[in-house]
Amino acid sequence: MNSFGTLFRITTFGESHGPALGGVIDGMPAGIDVDMDFIRLQLARRRPGQSRLTTSRDEADEVEILSGIFEGHTTGQPIGFIIRNSNQHSQDYEAMRTTFRPSHADFTYQQKYGIRDHRGGGRSSARETVCRVVAGAFAMLFLREKGIRIQAFTSQVGDICLPGTYGDYDLTTTEKNEVRCPDPTTASRMATLIAEVKAAGDTIGGVVTCVVSGCPIGLGEPIFGKLHAVLAQAMLSINAAKGFEYGSGFAGIAERGSQQNDIFEPDGHGGITTRTNRSGGIQGGISNGQDIYFRVAFKPVATLLMEQPTVTDDGTPTTLKARGRHDPCVLPRAVPIVEAMTAITLMDMWLQNNSRCIIHH
Repeated sequence: MNSFGTLFRITTFGESHGPALGGVIDGMPAGIDVDMDFIRLQLARRRPGQSRLTTSRDEADEVEILSGIFEGHTTGQPIGFIIRNSNQHSQDYEAMRTTFRPSHADFTYQQKYGIRDHRGGGRSSARETVCRVVAGAFAMLFLREKGIRIQAFTSQVGDICLPGTYGDYDLTTTEKNEVRCPDPTTASRMATLIAEVKAAGDTIGGVVTCVVSGCPIGLGEPIFGKLHAVLAQAMLSINAAKGFEYGSGFAGIAERGSQQNDIFEPDGHGGITTRTNRSGGIQGGISNGQDIYFRVAFKPVATLLMEQPTVTDDGTPTTLKARGRHDPCVLPRAVPIVEAMTAITLMDMWLQNNSRCIIHH
């Protein structure tokens, strides 16, 4: 299960401390202008070592395109790519060769496969998400031609929450601070908390909110291919993701249907719209033309730079104080990953929705 998508499909390979990671993107239509600067920007937003609040691992994350592009345009053939690793520091993980990190995939990988790569978690490492960002960037190049825009941001770190709703903020300011929160005051408080947690050798979680604007009506398939279901699968496949909700989500259960229903009304241009958007832009699993918005909860990173009780692989009790370079909070770097997985999902759904039609360029 190293692939995601149906018509637009990404397959990834590689480990955190191997020579490279990479992938194959299948289903990219021909004739799309390839903006390599845009792709590099998305990778830079995810890359380690970008601020004092992230891991100090220093990877350039330069992507090498191997196929599927000719004279600056996609050819309609598989796009192969690799990103080479150059700053692994594998020796930092030697103490974890026979010791399980609490709440980490070390234990389950060992039990499932009978072997594991203790160096940074191998395939279970969040470094794998660099491949998703490449695929997501290609999907965004396609989607922006259709007028579809995706913007994620950090809306909560620990118990510090961004007040109000996404409509209260200018989301274009998200990249102006290292936390990627559109409110500078809240961002400053979040940054202070993350720095305090990092200094203590601990970690902390939070929430990324994502907003999709310009999405047409009709994306999403009946029953098992509902748009929100596929988005949930995409988000929960990201490392450290623990929860997904869209629209009014869990908060909406406290209200009655008469309070929650989005009332239909004329849009003033000969069409139909809704007075509110508590549905989060999705009804019956199909996009309804309103903004799609959802939230993804991320747990605190499992690897702590502080002593914890654990066991060795033969069950002997011991203690572990991890070494290495780890994010004290995944939220700032998770923002572009959430956007990438959203783009991959929406492009796949767009292609499915138009699979019975002739696409005019």
